Amino acid sequence: MGKLIEFMEREEALQLVKENVKNDKLVKHMLAVEAIMREIAKYLNEDEERWGLVGLLHDIDFEITKEKQEMHGIKAEEILKEKVDEELIRTIKAHNFEFTKVLPQTKIDYALIAADQISGLIIAKALLMPSKKLEEVKVSSVEDGFKDKSFARRCDREKILYCEKIGIERDKFFELSLNALKQIADELGL
Repeated sequence: MGKLIEFMEREEALQLVKENVKNDKLVKHMLAVEAIMREIAKYLNEDEERWGLVGLLHDIDFEITKEKQEMHGIKAEEILKEKVDEELIRTIKAHNFEFTKVLPQTKIDYALIAADQISGLIIAKALLMPSKKLEEVKVSSVEDGFKDKSFARRCDREKILYCEKIGIERDKFFELSLNALKQIADELGL
């Protein structure tokens, strides 16, 4: 286990995100994953601040690595080194394990991978609603979207099911994730 650094406050992390991520949609995605991670942490009696922080920071290098997926997570380590502990960096690298070869092993690793994918599916559902608002989305419509493989195709259903690796049934995970996003709907513009 690496040296633990006193982790940064959320405001400091958000400032770091704004310095490194210019795409508003990507920032909103990171906020969505943060909210879902906090909700999962609360449900599992884990550290909400820590889990939220990894959700907020997980794509901090995406704009500079989108053309080089093998570097996604590696560049994040360069940005975050000395700012967060090695375990959080390892979790960020594990969310892109196919390229980084850092395999997910812990609850927080699996939760981040699942949260990253479900956020896109739920937001896609909200955008289909007449009002384009999260308030109209129901767990059943998330379930329908999950089952329809042609809907939100880039959302990896297998990775969404990583929720089961941490002891959360699929429907409960959908409910937690949807509730988390509804709580920050204004920030997301949904």
